[in-house]
Amino acid sequence: MTTDSDYMEMALGLARRVSGVTWPNPSVGCVIVDPAGHVIGRGHTGMGGRPHAETVALAQAGSAAAGSTAYVTLEPCAHHGQTPPCADALVKAKVARVVVAIGDPDDRVAGKGIALLQQANIQVDLGIGRDEAAKINQGFFKVCAQKGPLVTVKIATSLDGRIATASGDSKWITGDDSRRRGHLLRAEHDAIMVGIGTVIADDPSLDCRISGLEDRSPVRIVIDSQLKIPEKSKLVTTARKIPTWIMTTQSEGQKAEKLKRLGVDVIQCDKNNEGRVDFNKMMKILGQKGITRLLSEGGAQVNASLMRASLIDRLYWFQSSGIIGADGLPAFQSIGLDKISEMVDFSLVRTGKTGQDIWQEFKIGH
Repeated sequence: MTTDSDYMEMALGLARRVSGVTWPNPSVGCVIVDPAGHVIGRGHTGMGGRPHAETVALAQAGSAAAGSTAYVTLEPCAHHGQTPPCADALVKAKVARVVVAIGDPDDRVAGKGIALLQQANIQVDLGIGRDEAAKINQGFFKVCAQKGPLVTVKIATSLDGRIATASGDSKWITGDDSRRRGHLLRAEHDAIMVGIGTVIADDPSLDCRISGLEDRSPVRIVIDSQLKIPEKSKLVTTARKIPTWIMTTQSEGQKAEKLKRLGVDVIQCDKNNEGRVDFNKMMKILGQKGITRLLSEGGAQVNASLMRASLIDRLYWFQSSGIIGADGLPAFQSIGLDKISEMVDFSLVRTGKTGQDIWQEFKIGH
């Protein structure tokens, strides 16, 4: 017998499918089931946040939605935006019951969607699949609560924790399988971020090069306080194809105007005490722009800056079996610790192998 949990898992699977492409909206899945237990409609949030999952599923179900049960991974919206409220659409379709995994923390919804359904005498059951639904949209939830995105730092090192040799050579520390998994991570995030040092040293493309997922390349963000990015860099020359944002303290002037004409979004940020981009305030800007999940692939300096600012939520660490030695470049520059008791603690979430390499996912805290 198919249970509520089974149908909700179908909806959660639909939500996972579009993780990283629905910003600024959350990734939502919806499954509609008739009284006989047949799935008559399914949908997920569209790219860029439209259409909503419920809209797609109800369109598939048509008139058969009357008397049905809708399984939704996030509380249906209750406000008029670019589209009418999904809660109203469910009422209009005359569904009999709505199973919601988790409430929506957005102030425009926050219980109002469930209230609208209940006012229409629709049975609402809340909490089935809650933990997984929270995990899928933890970036959206963080933006709602803290005004900044969920930050994941991806690092590829040798066995002794080095990201490059003393000369700066870093291609390739890890193997092909690790790089493919790294590209999958890119497809699952709204934006990817590096520092200007990485751009100058490597001239990266920062796109998603997995067959079938080329259109999932995230927004590319460069932290470039002094606007040093070369105009001939791959990021600049492809800015009209893949959105490219430069976070800088110098958004005016001849260089900035030329970059803007080339399709780059040059964004002014406040300075920190060292005259560089203030990371905490930069995250607030990214949150305001709708970025919910940020993948950082910066070097040791960016990693340390994120750590010092307590901005890292997750670490993806790819480790090869090779040794570089003490003269190699570490994964983190100094983060200013004096005592072991001051170490930042991460807990291991999962681990696996990619070819001859090992990867580990950590989350902040225990």
